[in-house]
Amino acid sequence: MKNQNAWIILTGATIGLFGALLVKLGNPGNMGYCIACFIRDITGALGLHRAANVQYIRPEISGLVLGAFVTALAAGEFRVREGSAPLVRFVLGALMMIGALVFLGCPLRGILRLAGGDLNALVGLAGFIAGVAAGLQFLKRGFNLGRSSVSKFRAGGYVLPLVSVGLLLLLVIKPVFDVKAGGPLFFSQAPPGSLHAPVLLALLAGLAGGFLAQRTRLCLSGGFRDFFLVRDTYLLKGYGLIFLVALILNIILGQFKPGFLNQPVAHTSFVWNFLGLFLVGLCAILLGGCPLRQLILAGEGDTDAAMAVFGMVAGAALAHNFMLASSPTGPTFYGQVAVVLGIIITGAIGLVYREV
Repeated sequence: MKNQNAWIILTGATIGLFGALLVKLGNPGNMGYCIACFIRDITGALGLHRAANVQYIRPEISGLVLGAFVTALAAGEFRVREGSAPLVRFVLGALMMIGALVFLGCPLRGILRLAGGDLNALVGLAGFIAGVAAGLQFLKRGFNLGRSSVSKFRAGGYVLPLVSVGLLLLLVIKPVFDVKAGGPLFFSQAPPGSLHAPVLLALLAGLAGGFLAQRTRLCLSGGFRDFFLVRDTYLLKGYGLIFLVALILNIILGQFKPGFLNQPVAHTSFVWNFLGLFLVGLCAILLGGCPLRQLILAGEGDTDAAMAVFGMVAGAALAHNFMLASSPTGPTFYGQVAVVLGIIITGAIGLVYREV
């Protein structure tokens, strides 16, 4: 138990440290880590959406996947698993991303936004907890996407790690196929996409996060799930440390600005901050993990989790191509409709997929 506590303390302290430091060294405000925002930026860099200010290949994402991949290999925990309703997981991943982009951040960024003084994050995190609590009602009624099984073919487990390596190569090489038309890559010239920490530091932050999150099974939805079901606070301690360390460093570095107004990459709509992360919490419980956990599981060889990650990529493209994503001025009408529909669809999945 002492060893477990040491790991979760180290994990929380490390992610909290990088969460503040990456902002100081170039990342957008309160965005040391954000799984949703970073996947959205990568989606834009690949031209899958054309929102010009959110396009960049974020090395943190590749680092998280590769950190988990190498750690799982070294620990003998890399097992290629598949067969647990991959298409449904793809849909839930897409809906989870849409909810996050209406809030403007994943649950981890919610913690980091709060550590930077953004009180709008309190509303969003309240919605996330409510979404987790709602999702647990489906679990108690027998919700189950089916058991995954170990695959005879190991190739599938290497797909996302190889994609992560490929993204890093693209970031370094920056190939240009057509000088006039641009592409195949697109990089923002204006914030927040143009803001980024040095590549090597961002990659190191991702690798460290992937290593530690794999060792501790770090997951915010899992933390609240365990607390609600069995009063286990192990995972929540990690997030508590992330918040505390990032808060202290933000104060020291002059990045702590308490209030609701004029927060970086955030809006003040209470209702849609709440409902956006409510949808994320609900999807996360049905998927068995938050956006960060899906990346880590995919790095361990879980191809069903990889499908959820690709669903998040699709969700990011949909969110910007169909004007679902919020901006600092607030949520769009289409985003509001998408969140309500997302909650209905996710609830329907929760009702349909259950053992009787």
